[in-house]
Amino acid sequence: MEMVNALGRRKSAVARIFVTEGTGKITINKKDLQDYFPSGILQYVVKQPLMKLDVLEKYDIKVNLDGGGYTGQSQALRLAIARALVKINADDKKALRSEGFLTRDAREVERKKPGQPKARSRFQFSKR
Repeated sequence: MEMVNALGRRKSAVARIFVTEGTGKITINKKDLQDYFPSGILQYVVKQPLMKLDVLEKYDIKVNLDGGGYTGQSQALRLAIARALVKINADDKKALRSEGFLTRDAREVERKKPGQPKARSRFQFSKR
């Protein structure tokens, strides 16, 4: 198997990944997964598509993560991994789609409007 690359986005985070056959090592920005995401929940989110297909120990993944916070980055990485797994084996698409791993979450932060303290909240109205 040659190298497969994929892209995942969430909020302002972008994950570019390169998947090769290996022993299940995930390297993010030249750091190990456990060092980059110390939280067990975020590590679980990243590994979800791999665990669903039982290929956790089969592929080495090299990741370039940029932008956003840790939650957005972990979800962008999950989308990129799911897309790469579909490129490797198209038969897995149905299983990953049913879990929602192939759906790009399009929610972005709404911009702040002028004359308002935030995007939607207004300054308190005073009649007198």
